[in-house]
Amino acid sequence: MADATIVVQDVRKRFGDVVALDGVSFEVEAGTVLGLLGPNGAGKTTAVRILTTILPISEGRASVLGIDVAKHPESVRLRIGLAGQYAAVDEVLTGRENLRLVGRLCHLPKDESGARAEELLKRFGLSDAGDRSLKTYSGGMRRRLDLAAALVHRPPILFLDEPTTGLDPGSRLDLWAIISELVADGTTVLLTTQYLEEADRLADQIVVIDHGQVIAEGTATELKGRLGSTHIEVNVPLAQIDRARGALASVGEVALADTANGVAIQVADSGPAVIAAVRALDAAGIDVEALAVREPTLDDVFLELTGHSAEAEDAEVPA
Repeated sequence: MADATIVVQDVRKRFGDVVALDGVSFEVEAGTVLGLLGPNGAGKTTAVRILTTILPISEGRASVLGIDVAKHPESVRLRIGLAGQYAAVDEVLTGRENLRLVGRLCHLPKDESGARAEELLKRFGLSDAGDRSLKTYSGGMRRRLDLAAALVHRPPILFLDEPTTGLDPGSRLDLWAIISELVADGTTVLLTTQYLEEADRLADQIVVIDHGQVIAEGTATELKGRLGSTHIEVNVPLAQIDRARGALASVGEVALADTANGVAIQVADSGPAVIAAVRALDAAGIDVEALAVREPTLDDVFLELTGHSAEAEDAEVPA
């Protein structure tokens, strides 16, 4: 990838006898979002910690903006922002004081730190709460402030490690909107998540990682397309269920449905197949109570690839 800003080449990371990353490779194009998708313990956080110079590489090579993370960690840190799984802000300080402190730690002049704090408080909808202690902030407000803190020094690359974990649906949507705005302004984002909807909504490219290895990559559409099937689900009277299965067998592969009076078929093209299904049921004299078309989801992809849900619990290897 000619304009890749993050390059990971055959990276391995071991913690004693435990292999957390086992030959991981991927690239992130400038001004895009890469979603690193996988369950807890898959190695996502380990990859982020390596790219942000928190952990050393056991084998392989990684670079950010062409800078080797192992050879020049200080140069990398000057050019990146990081928001981890938990808000890294001081709850004793106010929101404004937190941002000013980060500015001073980033060696910004005092006046510039103050101006940048005001700018970020406004952008993240925290101006009215700027002089309040973080002890009074909600979880969503803390996450927004944490993301603002990662942007104080205007980094071109932002690492977000499961940024919406523990947030309510409304706060999650707010954070998604902010991330989208940042990317529209030219920021490159590497986002780790175990939420399929989050990856589907935000990521231009997705890398699926499981047990420390990349098992698939592509756009959300490409990954869903690998399943090659759409489900048509039809509800009919219970007494007609067997006849319905027989009628629909000529249209697609009959599968189990979620309800006792439901029949589902897998088809390659939902458009013509829906018409064919309705005609087959009508010809058989079957009363259709409901019909729904369900396209493949990233959850379907993950289940197909790994045999378990992306939200499956598995302990992450400690750093």
